[in-house]
Amino acid sequence: MRRLSLLLLCLSLTGCAAVEGVSETFSGISDYFSGGADNTDPPKALIDYTSELKIEVLWKESVGVGSAEQSLNLVAAIGNGKILAADRKGLVKALDLKTGNRLWEKDTEMAFSGGPGIGDGTVVLGSSDAEVIALNVDTGEQLWRTKVSSEVLSVPVIANGVVVVRTGDGAVNGLNEKTGAKLWSYEISVPALSIRGTGTPVIVDGNVIGGYDNGKLAALRLNDGKFAWETNVAMPKGRSEVERLVDLDVDPIEAAGVIYTASFQGGVSAVSAIDGEILWRNENISSHTGLSNDWRYLYLSDSDSDLWQLDQRTGSSLWKQQDLHQRNLSAPAAYDNYVVVGDFEGYVHWLNTTDGRQMARVQISSSPIETKPIVVENTVYVYTKDGTIAALTVH
Repeated sequence: MRRLSLLLLCLSLTGCAAVEGVSETFSGISDYFSGGADNTDPPKALIDYTSELKIEVLWKESVGVGSAEQSLNLVAAIGNGKILAADRKGLVKALDLKTGNRLWEKDTEMAFSGGPGIGDGTVVLGSSDAEVIALNVDTGEQLWRTKVSSEVLSVPVIANGVVVVRTGDGAVNGLNEKTGAKLWSYEISVPALSIRGTGTPVIVDGNVIGGYDNGKLAALRLNDGKFAWETNVAMPKGRSEVERLVDLDVDPIEAAGVIYTASFQGGVSAVSAIDGEILWRNENISSHTGLSNDWRYLYLSDSDSDLWQLDQRTGSSLWKQQDLHQRNLSAPAAYDNYVVVGDFEGYVHWLNTTDGRQMARVQISSSPIETKPIVVENTVYVYTKDGTIAALTVH
């Protein structure tokens, strides 16, 4: 089930190869997704347990058709006392963070594929038609619309008047936040075979730091897009193209000058934000969903939907939770003493950070939750593939 879901995330051939090579590649994909005992693991049934927490749904609203069951990077974004989200057909909604009341909505008629990202008075989204649009965050009025080189599959990131947009062809673009004019562009080669999607970069000390499908983590200067440093954090292994996939499609996170990232089949790594020096690497975990952190630990969902707690200082595993095995988990979010994660049936699960035990769960929708929950104070916000946004709190 998990392997098939990865296939639905669209393994895409982005380059040319000889006929024999393509044949071998597709044979490898077929073997990988249909062969082997572990490929037939069903999603684990939810077990009954005594809930230790009371979960209250504060409000729940709908944003159009959501992702329309496609593999996209449409998320909820929070800023200026609002939560914003968009659907595949171009609808953008701004809701009051506390009440869920609609503040404004805008029908752009664009095929959104990535976003939104919130900047200084702007909300920015990208489309499958290689367009980027900026709206006024308070009114929804269109500020500008511009073309880029290909489909936008990451969430735009805005800092210091620069909008950073990654596209499916490997380009990283810097756009003027006020006008949409292109400031700079940097191209990174994309392997012939890769998992559909790109991670959203993080901006640290004037550098745009992101992971790429070739297993490298790279830093570009925000102001002009010039190369700062790069490092190999995931090493390809195996004979087939599928076995050698090491896409860094997760969103890297930063804490105390260290960048943490994870790779599909390439492990979890800690890298210095200053120069890209690898501080540690745990090669035993494969993840393509993402990770989060608290003051001392990292939390991530692996490719089998098992949850892990790792020590930030060493990368060593402290616990592994397998009760949600193969339930296609989202990236986890950590806050207080909890880890919160969504699954393919629309459940939101609370786990204890001490030992990973399940503490409570609530079903928001029958649709999958693939995006990382957002925590603001004691409220958890989730966005499902069918366009449902919900605000939850713990009592």
